[in-house]
Amino acid sequence: MYVVKSPLSDADLKTVSVALQGALVDLVDLALVAKQVHWNVVGPRFRSIHLQLDEVVDSARRYSDIVAERLSTLGVPPDGRAGTVAASSGIGATPEGWVKDTAAVKTLVDALGVVITRMRERLEATGEADPVSQDVFIGVTADLEKHHWMFQAENG
Repeated sequence: MYVVKSPLSDADLKTVSVALQGALVDLVDLALVAKQVHWNVVGPRFRSIHLQLDEVVDSARRYSDIVAERLSTLGVPPDGRAGTVAASSGIGATPEGWVKDTAAVKTLVDALGVVITRMRERLEATGEADPVSQDVFIGVTADLEKHHWMFQAENG
């Protein structure tokens, strides 16, 4: 079996891999939540929110790939399986059935808020251990904060 050797010390690798794996789970779940709401949103602001949700899905999917590949680069197999995501995500339950546009916005504001908080914790945790991974967290967090701002602005 081929094994990738990490350039990090064992202690730093543990810190960074826990942070990256947690980020992967949150990003996969964020994409799923946004897509679920995208399919079920209804109301007067349907179109704009429907399109905005796809932007979140695209960002979450793009960054989940970057995070997973960073794990692989460090010699840690990423785990984005459904069971792992369900057991580890910090995002709460997604509404079932049709979702009124105002509830859709609240769902995304809440989900993004949770993920951003956790990303900022990971950003802090990885700074000394691996500035390269920290840089990934900086990019992810900046993009998610922009989406968060835009959904908050929907509430007026």
